[in-house]
Amino acid sequence: MKYISVAAAALMTAFPAVAQDSSDPIKLTLHDWSGQLITTTLMGEVLKQAGHNVEYVQADYIAQFAGLKTGDLHVAMEIWETTGREAMDEAFATGNVINLGETGMQAIEEWWYPAYMADRCPGLPNWEALKDCADAFATPETAPMGRYLGGPVTWGGFDEERVEALELDFEVVHAGTDAALFAELEAAYQRQDPIILWIYSPHWAPAKYEGQYVEFPPYSPECYSDPSVGVNPNAAYDCGKPRGPIWKVAYKGVAEKWPNATKTIENFHITNDEMGKMVAEVDLNGKSVEETVAAWMDANKDTWSAWIVK
Repeated sequence: MKYISVAAAALMTAFPAVAQDSSDPIKLTLHDWSGQLITTTLMGEVLKQAGHNVEYVQADYIAQFAGLKTGDLHVAMEIWETTGREAMDEAFATGNVINLGETGMQAIEEWWYPAYMADRCPGLPNWEALKDCADAFATPETAPMGRYLGGPVTWGGFDEERVEALELDFEVVHAGTDAALFAELEAAYQRQDPIILWIYSPHWAPAKYEGQYVEFPPYSPECYSDPSVGVNPNAAYDCGKPRGPIWKVAYKGVAEKWPNATKTIENFHITNDEMGKMVAEVDLNGKSVEETVAAWMDANKDTWSAWIVK
């Protein structure tokens, strides 16, 4: 991926590489949703401005932790409290992966339905309403069971476990890609077709479409780990998903091999609103990730320059 902004490219010599940081490439992981690609590309291009060597590596969201633990991968810019906490904690416990702090973005990932479905399923947003009107969300392929459209399988999320634990008459169907997920939402919304699906924030969708998140029993770590906790005494995952920060994590050797780059990554901070606007540029306005990042950097030079430690 190449940075294309002429204005920002002129700054390439403004921050020469620091002697104590290795010239080896810092491997940043790329996943399969626009926001993460933007976050990672933005971080990578700032590191390049600081004189560091950067390599982008495609990796699965959860499976990437194997590479982070061995040092084959170096930095992951978006680990969501909502879906990544369990894998993140396991990686931290090995001592091979470290937390580089919050990105500044706050994560929500949950079942979401368009406003027009509220009349077809009275009692929403309370999750218990789904027990009585699963058929309102049925498709020809799942009838009489409702269909829940989940994110790509690689995102995790324990949706199948939740459906079983809460005894919901729903079939979980996973979208193949992030783009496919929101293409289905767009098509259903235009036709007022039944749909309930995985929506996340920061993203443009909750702002563009009128709808609401389902209110499940409150999340607790014990709900995920102890079957006796929660509304179903015989099953775990009988609650909502966690909410909270989106984190930056790295292989432990990064701080030693690239100390200034590590501090620069720690300083990275962006808001939900800023990210939502950039995702909209890519997903709705047809801009490339590189163009979108370049435009943000051109408009926010003072912000990203302040992240750089040299």
